[in-house]
Amino acid sequence: MSFRISISGMNAASSDLEVTSHNIANVNTTGFKASRAEFADVFAVSTYGLSQNAIGAGVRLAAVAQQFSQGNIDFTGRALDMAISGQGFFTLSDKGSLVYSRAGNFGTDREGYVVNPAGQRLQVFAPNVAGGFDTGRLSDLKVPSGDAPPAATTKVTVETNLPAAASQPTVSPFDPNDPTTYNQTTSLTIYDSLGAAHTQSLYYVKTANPNEWELYTYIDGTAVGGAQTLQFSSTGALASPSPPLITLPAYTPSNGSAALNITLNLGNTTQFGNAFSIQTQTQDGHATGRITGIDISPEGVITARYTNGVAQPLGQIALTNFANPQGLQSLGNNAWAETYNSGQPLRGQAGTSDFGLIQGGGLEASNVDLTEQLVNMITAQRNFQANAQMIQTQDQITQTVINIR
Repeated sequence: MSFRISISGMNAASSDLEVTSHNIANVNTTGFKASRAEFADVFAVSTYGLSQNAIGAGVRLAAVAQQFSQGNIDFTGRALDMAISGQGFFTLSDKGSLVYSRAGNFGTDREGYVVNPAGQRLQVFAPNVAGGFDTGRLSDLKVPSGDAPPAATTKVTVETNLPAAASQPTVSPFDPNDPTTYNQTTSLTIYDSLGAAHTQSLYYVKTANPNEWELYTYIDGTAVGGAQTLQFSSTGALASPSPPLITLPAYTPSNGSAALNITLNLGNTTQFGNAFSIQTQTQDGHATGRITGIDISPEGVITARYTNGVAQPLGQIALTNFANPQGLQSLGNNAWAETYNSGQPLRGQAGTSDFGLIQGGGLEASNVDLTEQLVNMITAQRNFQANAQMIQTQDQITQTVINIR
């Protein structure tokens, strides 16, 4: 019996050494979580239970438990490197099956999908038409290729301050080529449906009536509509039009693009002091653009940036957590699978509820403490030697009994 007890001790110490070796071997593995060998004593139980003087039958390996403590985050600067600071797992698709990982060393495959080194695709919540994300559906994250399509200008916002002391021009009628027929002018670039740029010019002409101006709009030197009357109050605020929106007639460029239908928003245009100034001048169109980079917010929103200034959201990283992470089944390649013991997957967004934040441009290092593992190695080695010594001692006792005459 003593031999079997000591052999169980040697087997347990050997298992402890194997677990320690596995941890040390993965000390530099991204997202690796250390394991811990957990043991339980063994008792030979009879039909009627244990007696008061029962002696144990040794030890057995009860479990190899994963330790999901946070690893250090190393900053790499790579756009698709990600680390989770806090709880949660990346959700990955492995040929249609979902697996989970803490390793965020992602890249793209030949089709543009974001994958880890094992080819498993990162799952995200796709953008919806409302400007948010569809949290009820997972989709593969794909980095777009090619140019971003252009968008025609539909809204122009120009907020200016017109000088209250301005006088009516001495020369009339208005002529955009004659600066003496208008008081002030400004221009901005707008875009048609083909992405071609056009110049929209605004001309301000003071009338003979107090606090009244006329506004003329030209695109590429062609008048778009007639004069628009601007009326200001005695306090300098824009009184008419109210609301301060002017719908311009359609303008059709000569390059074959669709007609431009622009709404001019005058916003907080005012009439103060003696100086003309431009407060705001924006438009919502853009030309074609090439992708220049990927941004990842702490909430896991992945955005593609283009040369035309457009930022397009590609999705929000889907994080998954479990009631009992130690119940997950290790699959290798830094991946785990759901089991009955782990509980149902709980999916959500970074920074909410029980989920951590996403650190873009960084990787979570292994949580293996090398010093601790070396101490464990020495302890397991001593345990193995002690059990071997017990076998030697039991052999000597047995030999003594055999030699009794």
